[in-house]
Amino acid sequence: MKRGPILALIVIAIGIGVLISAYGDAGTYGNFEASLEQPGKEMKVVGVLSKDKEVVYDPEVDPNLFSFYMKDDNGDEKKVLMNAAKPTDFNKSEKIVLTGKMVGDNFVASDMLLKCPSKYKDEEIYVRGKQG
Repeated sequence: MKRGPILALIVIAIGIGVLISAYGDAGTYGNFEASLEQPGKEMKVVGVLSKDKEVVYDPEVDPNLFSFYMKDDNGDEKKVLMNAAKPTDFNKSEKIVLTGKMVGDNFVASDMLLKCPSKYKDEEIYVRGKQG
């Protein structure tokens, strides 16, 4: 067999592998209730910051831990814990997309995407939590 068709098959196989891995990384969107029903499974939860509840971040005690309360799109409110520094303009965020899972009564986030208002265009801030 010639090298051309073999190379083409290898390139196609690599392309399919990349598509499958990208699809698997897309995650499952849900809410806090769905996350409770599937313990241990990472989900993406979309919601808004509960501005009437406290946001705890004390860099002198632990610079890689902050917590806040978020309401998902169904109106359920949960405490969120994240092992990362508090992003700038966090309190101004319009929407929050969290990736994580429920641990007890708290949602432990590994990643966070903030949609923040801007004077000229919408701005997104991505935060990745520290593993460990």
